[in-house]
Amino acid sequence: MIEKITNFIKKIIRFLTHDIWRFTGDELSARRMSLYNIIKSFVLVIRNIDSSEINTRAAALTYKTLLSIVPLLAVLFGIARGFGIQGVVETELKKYFEGQVDMIDRVMGFIDSSLEYAKGGVFLGVGIIMLLYTVVSLLGSIEDNFNTIWRIKKGRSYYRQFTDYLALFIIAPVFLVCNAGLSIVLNMTTEFELVDFVLSPVIKLLPVAITIMLFTFLYSYIPNTKVKFSAAFLAGIVSGLAFQGFQWLYISGQIWISKYNAIYGSFAALPLLLLWMQLSWFIFLIGVELSFAYQNVSKFSFEHETKNISRRYKDFILLAVSSIIVKRFADGEKAITADEISTTYKIPTTLMSDVIYYLQNIGIIIETPSDDNGLIPAYVPALDINKLSVSYLIEKMNLYGSEDFVIDKEGALKGVWNQMIKMQDILMAAEKDTLIKDL
Repeated sequence: MIEKITNFIKKIIRFLTHDIWRFTGDELSARRMSLYNIIKSFVLVIRNIDSSEINTRAAALTYKTLLSIVPLLAVLFGIARGFGIQGVVETELKKYFEGQVDMIDRVMGFIDSSLEYAKGGVFLGVGIIMLLYTVVSLLGSIEDNFNTIWRIKKGRSYYRQFTDYLALFIIAPVFLVCNAGLSIVLNMTTEFELVDFVLSPVIKLLPVAITIMLFTFLYSYIPNTKVKFSAAFLAGIVSGLAFQGFQWLYISGQIWISKYNAIYGSFAALPLLLLWMQLSWFIFLIGVELSFAYQNVSKFSFEHETKNISRRYKDFILLAVSSIIVKRFADGEKAITADEISTTYKIPTTLMSDVIYYLQNIGIIIETPSDDNGLIPAYVPALDINKLSVSYLIEKMNLYGSEDFVIDKEGALKGVWNQMIKMQDILMAAEKDTLIKDL
């Protein structure tokens, strides 16, 4: 029996780590392939928790949020006051974060002080500018974490940060008011017994549904790239349910919280707040990882092997990607994006991201806006394609990076160094007249 269980576990591990990554859409039905893609996405999330430093990022965002929470809510309530809906926003925040009602009450006093300071600063507008700067800094930090998980090297411009984040803050109070209005309407309809029977479960599930909608919106809005709705929605469902479950456990764990109170006394609110924030950010970032994995799951078939790629194959991918970009330019075709190259030629997405970044650094390619409103960059050659030979690429690859070491290449190791230079010179001479566009 033990041997059967052991073999069964080994088969499952083998299936999840190897076999499932070898299936393609041609071998399986659409439904089974969709199921396998979801399973692979969860495997990728578990695999990438350490490599993406989710715990560290959650801790950093917790610290940043703690410093910015008063200015953040001050801006939110300042906008809400402008619409005359401050009371509704405060009520909805307390309802949404049931585990931190006491902390919200304390923060409200700080918010009033912050708004008074913003209105009565020494210089006109200095207080408002400081509030906005703190808020934009926090949101920029959140976007940086999203972009890093999505393997995006370039974030929003300062102009887009201002416009996009401002739109986010205008939407937030309206969203809370709509939620409050929907709750009131549903509660009014429960006066009828039959309607009450039907709508009672809906009312109970409303906070969960709103959390899922909110998370889905943020997962699609914050990264500086185009996120498919299916990827954002899957991540919104998983992280939204996990967040609501964590909220329930946090509120229900009165014995656990009372133990903190016994140890820290009135100071217990701070470590509890930090714990709540870090776990909330951890859940939120896991959703980011899941949305990225699901959207790019088809390009992760050989992701494990890319960490141990051979020198020959890495050079092959560099030359292949350069050739694809240069030949499209030579043929007068539209500039191609990294995602299109990855999908068309089945290059793993992480390897593709590294190769594109490397070719930009050595001056072979440059970014140009694509047709997607400039949100997703495309790539074109960085110099005259009639001068872009294979030997030129090899030379750029050989010389990129630092050589400022004290290794004795002019003494005991001089013969080895000269032999390596000779080998490179022979290769470059052989490929001197081979243009990349002609490959």
